[in-house]
Amino acid sequence: MFGRRKKGSAAEDAAGEAEQVVDSVDTEADEADRERVRLEPEPRPDGPWDDSEVRDPAEGRVDLGGLFVPGVDGMELRVEVAGDAIVAATVVLKDSAIQLQAFAAPKREGIWGEVREEIASGITQQGGVIDEVEGPLGWELRAQVPVQLPDGTGGFQVVRFVGVDGPRWFLRGVISGQGAVQPQAAGLLEQIFRDTVVVRGEGPMAPRDPIVLKLPNDAQMVPEGVQQEEQSGSRFSGGMGQLQRGPEITEVR
Repeated sequence: MFGRRKKGSAAEDAAGEAEQVVDSVDTEADEADRERVRLEPEPRPDGPWDDSEVRDPAEGRVDLGGLFVPGVDGMELRVEVAGDAIVAATVVLKDSAIQLQAFAAPKREGIWGEVREEIASGITQQGGVIDEVEGPLGWELRAQVPVQLPDGTGGFQVVRFVGVDGPRWFLRGVISGQGAVQPQAAGLLEQIFRDTVVVRGEGPMAPRDPIVLKLPNDAQMVPEGVQQEEQSGSRFSGGMGQLQRGPEITEVR
């Protein structure tokens, strides 16, 4: 059974029209957001690089299979695992660090815009604070992430999420420590990110699947918490003894 609603006041009619306008604007904004996060990858004149763009990826870099990471004096390189696979590498320089993780991506669409929104949503739901800014590496997230301090009280950890879309891959970096709060301490970490080479391979991969890494040939296995007596020889160690993750705050799945 159908009935006709009685005509309301002019204010009610105006409110109804305003609601329709807001709905229309929201719909247009949603469509614009979807278009924004699905843009084609932007040019990368300063890196990071695809292996097809570099004559010799191993020159001056550590071969991790899916990534060639620049070698820097005094750095420590830690690998991180998920199950039996190595999926990320963290470069530690003094009191700063950058975690590097590469993922498969669609052929003609970048995913960094979409990933930023997901990371921001997850952190704000945890009570954190997010600022989206255009930094030295392009658009990035500067986050204050809730953490539990050693004395049991609550606090915040400042981290920077950076990312770049490449040909069928996406490289994400998570900068922590002094490099996340002091620009002068981040310069070398940012250069490491720019000069990293990604090796996706030609095989089929679902978007967002992690690009698996391997240990470098000269790696020295050092379990978590064990200090090397002598730092000569290889500068790189893999903390695989306890299969612990590094400074990853939000996983992208």
